[in-house]
Amino acid sequence: MGLSNFVFPNDVHVHWSMMIALYPYITGIVAGAFIVSSLYHVFKVEALKPISRFSLLFALAFLAFATLPLLLHLGRPERNFNIMLTPSASSAMAGFGYIYTLYGVVLVLEILFIYRPTLVELKHQTKGLMKLIYTLLTFASDDLSQRSLDLDHKIIKFLAAIGIPMACVLHGYVGFIFGGVKANPTWSTPLMPVIFLLSACVSGIAGIILVYTLIRAFRHQPIDMDCLRTTTNYLAGFFIIDFAFEMLEVFSHSYLRTWYHHSVNALQMGPLFNSFWVWQVGILSVLPLLLLGYLCLTRVKDSIYRILAPLVGLMLLMQVMFMRWNVVIGGQLMSKSHRGFTVFHPEWFDREGIVAVLIVMSLPLILLFILSKIFPFWLEDEKEPAG
Repeated sequence: MGLSNFVFPNDVHVHWSMMIALYPYITGIVAGAFIVSSLYHVFKVEALKPISRFSLLFALAFLAFATLPLLLHLGRPERNFNIMLTPSASSAMAGFGYIYTLYGVVLVLEILFIYRPTLVELKHQTKGLMKLIYTLLTFASDDLSQRSLDLDHKIIKFLAAIGIPMACVLHGYVGFIFGGVKANPTWSTPLMPVIFLLSACVSGIAGIILVYTLIRAFRHQPIDMDCLRTTTNYLAGFFIIDFAFEMLEVFSHSYLRTWYHHSVNALQMGPLFNSFWVWQVGILSVLPLLLLGYLCLTRVKDSIYRILAPLVGLMLLMQVMFMRWNVVIGGQLMSKSHRGFTVFHPEWFDREGIVAVLIVMSLPLILLFILSKIFPFWLEDEKEPAG
């Protein structure tokens, strides 16, 4: 760890490290993936039907581990329930706990209602443990009458409709937590919740594109090109707005020249120059914008599209991760003296080190694989018994 100029003793160490940067990253993927499903179930974007159910399972897999980075960061993680058992109206984290729980309930219910006809059929096709699992998931109800299915459809639309604002609040609230830290000038901006929410949409859609194409390729199944092109178009739209807001936040402060502008500018041109201007803005924002323009505005061959679309998705997932890093870690590099900076070097095998981050990020994908053994990802998979 290095220091430059004058740094207060309590600003020498970066207390919110990589796990705190990973926490908003995972919650963002959850919110963005849910929006993909809602575009079909609420807004009737028929082209997204092939991935509408998969995106819900994708969101559930990441939601299950959204709070794990916070628990790993805490010195006494078993105390985490105190914020909900003894809540305070002024506690931002207690509010997040309730929002997270309610959103999880809505997401699970929507998945069960959407999959109910499929689960009932699979219950009759399977034996042993899988039959028991499907019996529990269907609450032992085999009613597939038209009246029952119509009621399910109304419930699904209701859950998807209320899930949209809940998903937005879930991640916008994360941005609010950082934006509410008045003592940190790089965080204290009303645009922070908006930027976090828009980047969440980008990371969720990008993750769906990348994982969808990889799974279909691994299984040697055809990729629905209309679905892939439509999803990429939405990704381009959300990313243009997201990148515009990120740059507006930077350039508006540069133009206004507020009292802390010089220290923030020195931070971005100093310790954060490579991670912000070179990687986040240059390589992982401008280049994907050019590629998205090529994919959306020209007639690209399907074979090329199947390569470039997931590549752009991977780059934008990295872009959002760099954005989280620059906000969470970068915001703590500037001392309260506004005259000095510290440097953060992540450890490999620390409790919040690089290996721990890779393990946490792999857990949702492992859960997604387990869910695939119970819930068919694609409509054509329903023709085959699951187990």
